[in-house]
Amino acid sequence: MLVLLSCAKMMTRASTVTPPFTSMPLFKEEASAVAVQMAQYSVADLELLLHVNAKIAVENYKRYQSFHADEKEGLAALLAYTGIVFKHLDPTDFTDEDFLYAQEHLRITSFCYGLLRPLDAIHSYRLEGHAKLAGFGGQTVFSFWQFRLTDVFIDIIKANGGVLVYLASDEMRGLFNWSKILKEVKVIVPEFHLWKNGKLSTIVVYTKMARGEMARFILKNRIEDLNELKSFSWEGFVYSDINSDGSKLVYVMGVK
Repeated sequence: MLVLLSCAKMMTRASTVTPPFTSMPLFKEEASAVAVQMAQYSVADLELLLHVNAKIAVENYKRYQSFHADEKEGLAALLAYTGIVFKHLDPTDFTDEDFLYAQEHLRITSFCYGLLRPLDAIHSYRLEGHAKLAGFGGQTVFSFWQFRLTDVFIDIIKANGGVLVYLASDEMRGLFNWSKILKEVKVIVPEFHLWKNGKLSTIVVYTKMARGEMARFILKNRIEDLNELKSFSWEGFVYSDINSDGSKLVYVMGVK
């Protein structure tokens, strides 16, 4: 079983956690080329391209300008991303064995690095899938990565039993030829809903929290059987058989 998470916009360059080792990203050269392209943009360009305010644009201008000059090798991806999902995955108490298991069974999408293992050393960046890379014919980041990632990702999933637990955001499908992936492997999509006023509703922040908690549950407990995945519960979210189907596992909060 392989778990997929989305990268986070929030990143840090330092952590108090020491992983057993760091590894080199599979697409390090491609990431370098993407960073070179992004370094060509001015602060004003980045503000428009990334849909951010001036402060964030300045921060990321500096990041791209120093991307190749930084003497540090970077921080393990699992520690570098600090968004809600990663806060709830919470690797601060991971043992070396937990990190090693995660290295084999978890992948993280990245608009800059393509596809990452948890211990791949990376530099901080900010990027969006719809941003255009002028040096690559103006293609978007999504189209840049699709043909590079799809077959590699399929091979990784097959090496992990042919089952993908998709805990990433919907937009991350754009990094792959998703129809090909669906033909080649089994994709399970957990969903997290609240039962309110007689119907299921979704609150994004709860979904992000639950995705992180489920990833933690899988990694910490070495879950490799889908039936075991149904036993996951958190803060009132429990598996709902009546709302689930073959590829969708639904967890609901608020059903008595």
